[in-house]
Amino acid sequence: MLLKILGVALAIWIVISVLGAVFKFLGVALVIGALLFVGAAAYSAIKNRNNKALPR
Repeated sequence: MLLKILGVALAIWIVISVLGAVFKFLGVALVIGALLFVGAAAYSAIKNRNNKALPR
């Protein structure tokens, strides 16, 4: 009986550890994606502003 309880506790601990690692990776990926998005938007805004200043 004790081994079953320890086995279930170990399985729960492994699942929580894996989920924690996945969410940590997703958090880092979200920050990197947000930085890339803001950088691309800023680059596009600066590029479009410079194009409007030039006569066509």
